[in-house]
Amino acid sequence: MINHATLVGRLTRDVDLKYTNNGTAVASFTVAVDRNFKNAQGERETDFINCVMWRKAAESFAKYTQKGSLVGVEGQIQTSTYDNKQGQKVYVTKLVVDQFSFLDPKKTDVPAQPNSKPVNQVDPASTVVNDDDLPF
Repeated sequence: MINHATLVGRLTRDVDLKYTNNGTAVASFTVAVDRNFKNAQGERETDFINCVMWRKAAESFAKYTQKGSLVGVEGQIQTSTYDNKQGQKVYVTKLVVDQFSFLDPKKTDVPAQPNSKPVNQVDPASTVVNDDDLPF
């Protein structure tokens, strides 16, 4: 079976980094992904995908991103259910991220010259965290 998803989008809020009782880092965040087509009104709709990331990768991701950051994330889709306070079954779908990339251009601190615009450069070694790189 194949369960692999890749998303490119912007963070809708700052990453929520928390720690479990045994000290394991867990980050939760939402990625806004535009659809590839327009609706009947000619507008492009956006999907908001909930994501979760664990351990050192979660800490790094939270440290170097913020609301609006353009990111690429890869992982597995996971579903779960629970009963809310009203006794209704709630279905939850999220992406459990195991790899990510920072896609915003890296800004350089170059002094502004008269009549010039700031210089932005794309970092060719954008950070990708693979399972082999993690210590667990």
